Parts: sequence; C-alpha cells; structure tokens
Amino acid sequence: MNQQLIEKIVGEVLDQLGKVEAVPPNDLIPIAVSARHVHLSSHHVEVLFGKGYELTIRAELSQPGQFASNETVVIAGPTGSIERVRVLGPARSMTQAEVSWTDAMKLGVDPPLRESGDIGGSGAFTIIGPRGSLFLEEGLIIAQAHIHMAPKDAARFGVQNGDYVTVETNGIRPVSYRQVKIRVSERYRLEMHIDTDEANAGLISKGTTGHLMKSEVNSVKVQLEAPGIITKSKADSSLVYSKKLLSQDDVKELKVQEIIIEKGTIITALARDKARELGISFSFRK
Repeated sequence: MNQQLIEKIVGEVLDQLGKVEAVPPNDLIPIAVSARHVHLSSHHVEVLFGKGYELTIRAELSQPGQFASNETVVIAGPTGSIERVRVLGPARSMTQAEVSWTDAMKLGVDPPLRESGDIGGSGAFTIIGPRGSLFLEEGLIIAQAHIHMAPKDAARFGVQNGDYVTVETNGIRPVSYRQVKIRVSERYRLEMHIDTDEANAGLISKGTTGHLMKSEVNSVKVQLEAPGIITKSKADSSLVYSKKLLSQDDVKELKVQEIIIEKGTIITALARDKARELGISFSFRK
C-alpha cells in the first residue's frame, strides 16, 4: 500500500477517534418478520366460524389496534394446503391471505407481489374454517416489504407516504432490501415488515435493525471521469468503483444509489457512515 493511501486512512481514523461523543444513527429501522396470515371480512368470519362469531384476541401486535387472534384456518391451492394459518384482527372490509413464495410453491399458486389491500386480480385460493369454507377468485398475495411510520418519523427521515427506499440490514448476514414502500399514518408505529423468505435470506431475527436509505427517483445519465472508475448509466443508479481506497470524500462525489466494490478495495469507516447518510448502498464483486 502506498504512503498516500496510508495517510488517508490514518487521517480518517484520527478524525473518528477525535469525536467527543458518538452521534447515534437516526436512520435505524426495527425489522419485524410477518409470517403467513389471513385477514377476514366480518361476513367471512361468520362463514368460516359460525353466525355471529367474532375474533378473539390472542396477542396484541406492534401496530396499534391490531392483534393476532386465537382463530386459525387452512388455506389451500391446487397442489397443497397449509394448516393453522393465523387470522389477524380486527375484521376488515375485504379478505386476503399473505404468504411467502415458498408457501405459494407448496400451494401450487402464483400470487402477485402486492401492497396489502391491493387484491384486484390477485391469486385465487380456498379458505377452510371449522364451520365452513370459501373459494375466493382473488385475495392471495405475497406482501411487498414496507415500513410503517408516523408522520413525525416520515419528517425525520425525509420521506413521504408512497415513497420507495432501500433498507440495509445489520446483523451476521447483511443484506439490502430495495423497493421498500413507505406507509405513513398517525396510527402507525415505526417498523419494517418483511416475509419469512426475505428474513431467512438475511438471517433476520428479533431485534434486527436496518438503515434507511432514500432511493433516487429520476433516471439521468452521468459521466464520471475519475481514473479507476467504470462509468455506468444512472438508469440503474449504480457504478463500479475499482480504486484501491474508498473514502468519505469519494462517496460524497459519486452521487449514485449503489456503489459496486471491486475485490481488494478498502472502505473506510467514515465512508460507510457517509454512504448511509446519503442513502448509498454497497455491493461487492466476487
């Protein structure tokens, strides 16, 4: 390693050590795993469990007013079924089931990736309860990863309802989730929801958090002339960085959503902090 690189690294380390107080990151998002479940309309609660039946509370959920009920159902498709699928309450205006892609393969169905509540033209499935059964032409979805937040959280993160962001997780197998939808409401508590397949991919467990990074919406062309950088179109907001050291100054200048790191490149701690601050994610070439 040449003297210039060594001095640059040492300078950033001293800068980091010289801070009197470490500023806690304000972009941390708690992550929760949403297992397969069903939402039922009041009418369908009665069809499956009996006339006049009401869901009973098993456990309160993190989102205010929502609960896991004691009631479970069977959901079935052309090639299989899944028993003891938890019903979440309270009853809604429409019925839907949220499953993972692994669940969908067992059922023999091909549900779309949708936001909860967007069930028009979604997958068909059967629900079986203790008192009756239903075949629904639509209502089966794979839920899109999303973040619940209150307006004050949205203001803090600088996002709006309907925005899409990237979330980079902390943990033993860090992964990045892209196209995570922001959902803002006064009744929401800050939390990201992913399904079991997404959680398994990142070895996500209780207490895992992620860094929220804003996605760039506009697709424009950029030309970066710095030596050692392979230029790419901003259509995918990424570029390959092949210099031997990536510093915080480099991160500030690149202005992309994703930096693809070549093998052997050193990323300083301050560069990682600056990337999180600017909503830039890293991926690595093998």
